[in-house]
Amino acid sequence: MRLSVIAVCSFAMLTFSSFKNNKACEYAGSNIGYIQSQTEKAIATEDINMSKYFAYKALNAIVKSKSQLEDCGCDHAIELIHESSVNLTNATKATSLPSAKILLKKALDKASGSLEALDEHDSHDSRYNNDVLAMNTKTSIAEKKSQQPLDNKTLENKVDIALEKFKVSLDKVVESVDCKEALAFTQNVYNICEQQLLKPNLSEGKKYYNLKTKEIAAKALERLGDCKN
Repeated sequence: MRLSVIAVCSFAMLTFSSFKNNKACEYAGSNIGYIQSQTEKAIATEDINMSKYFAYKALNAIVKSKSQLEDCGCDHAIELIHESSVNLTNATKATSLPSAKILLKKALDKASGSLEALDEHDSHDSRYNNDVLAMNTKTSIAEKKSQQPLDNKTLENKVDIALEKFKVSLDKVVESVDCKEALAFTQNVYNICEQQLLKPNLSEGKKYYNLKTKEIAAKALERLGDCKN
């Protein structure tokens, strides 16, 4: 079976309208997951240059996640990810691998704490709890009204319906294609979505599309495991 990422990602060509960013915390959480994975790679390698390379990738992702974290409004998560950034920066300046790893582990701990803060965000006050403030973080209320955005549920339902077909197709890949080939394909889909979610100017509809596609791919990866069986 010839697999095509372009074909699977063709659903992304749907035309999406902007809608209120009530998914900012979810997007930020996805990006922090990427930051964690790059930091873990930096810790795992025994080459100081590669360690710094992965640390720089994590730092770059933090920069690209800034707007999502601000829109989410979780001050504790922002503070922790800033501390993670400081440790990552210091790790890139370390002259020995052991000292770099100490800083990287601190950075990973802070990033994990930031993700936990996002998970608990619903239980404490947010500076963006008010819908007017949430809409006003990027543009004026008048600009939002002029755009006449789709209702959140309407847009999300359209994406979910489109992704049902993708999920069925991916399930068939998992069940019928050679495990290693299916694993490589699914991992590629996951990685593409992860990279897309780091883009600062991605439309809200495409953010939701990529986030949900990533979740579907993640579940498929769990089913595939490491292909040893």
